[in-house]
Amino acid sequence: MVLSRSWTLVKHFEGSPKLSDFKLKEVKLQKIKNGEVLLEAEYFSVDPYMRPYSKRMMKEGDIMMGQQVGRVIESSNSRFPIGSYALSDAGWTTHSISQGKDLTPLLSDWPDRVPKSLALGTIGMPGLTAYFGLKEILFAKKGDVLLVNGAAGAVGSIVGQIGKIIGCKVVGSAGSDDKVEYLKEIGFDEAFNYKTAGSLEDALKKASPEGYDCYFENVGGYFADVALQQMRKYGRIAVCGAIALYNDEVPRKGEYVHLPLIFKELRMEGFTVQRWLNRYDEGLEKLLKWVVEGKLKCHEHVTKGFDNIPSAFIGMLKGDNIGKAIITAK
Repeated sequence: MVLSRSWTLVKHFEGSPKLSDFKLKEVKLQKIKNGEVLLEAEYFSVDPYMRPYSKRMMKEGDIMMGQQVGRVIESSNSRFPIGSYALSDAGWTTHSISQGKDLTPLLSDWPDRVPKSLALGTIGMPGLTAYFGLKEILFAKKGDVLLVNGAAGAVGSIVGQIGKIIGCKVVGSAGSDDKVEYLKEIGFDEAFNYKTAGSLEDALKKASPEGYDCYFENVGGYFADVALQQMRKYGRIAVCGAIALYNDEVPRKGEYVHLPLIFKELRMEGFTVQRWLNRYDEGLEKLLKWVVEGKLKCHEHVTKGFDNIPSAFIGMLKGDNIGKAIITAK
């Protein structure tokens, strides 16, 4: 029998998540049955969506949700031979048994030189979110001015780079000078630190006096209130996240979006990437191609050790990471 270690949710988060909200448990797994595989996790992902979705999708005591890349160490399923790798939604657990229906094999043409952890980032859900958000929600095209907030994160950094591939002028906002420097290194035309900018309105106008055609929204709150006023007529806004609001215990009362939407005739649409589940292969193949060609630069904020997943999750929500937050199993 294999001993599986798992981080479970002790209680639903109240405000910012705390280490005491998680508990480590150990369980002996039974031998696999016909059609099943035993997966050993090698990389774990922590993402902003896990904060609001945990209350909707989990019960207290459940294994904490999340994606992982695992290696098949036992198999009675021909789709997943021993030694192969798969993407799993098993969550924060070192070992898991699956019938294979909830597993996704890594792309068959995945090069050896490309880290498999990228299946949790650039060539995974965050990359797909950026790809389809730009393509299907913003309809971004050459010559557009694209604004991205949370731009140094897992999704935002890819949005900006794909925007440059398309031919957009790209402006990014981030929360530290190091992150701003990173954005410039990966090709953003303009980038600023919203925490030290003084006037957010002035910073947005300075970065693009002509306004913005496309706005990829990852943050919400006050930033969105100000950014909407800087949109050009017929602009498009893709609402992907609202990390500034996730830890609020009392809903905020902000400005109303109606007037800028009406007078500028804007299109504003929220989305989750699962809408294009039947087209994931299209997006993944494109993202892998751009990585191999060097058009997409991948930065991972790596935390070592399964025991450190809760602290990595809390740090990610505070903005500690540049690029994708990844935790190695060992």
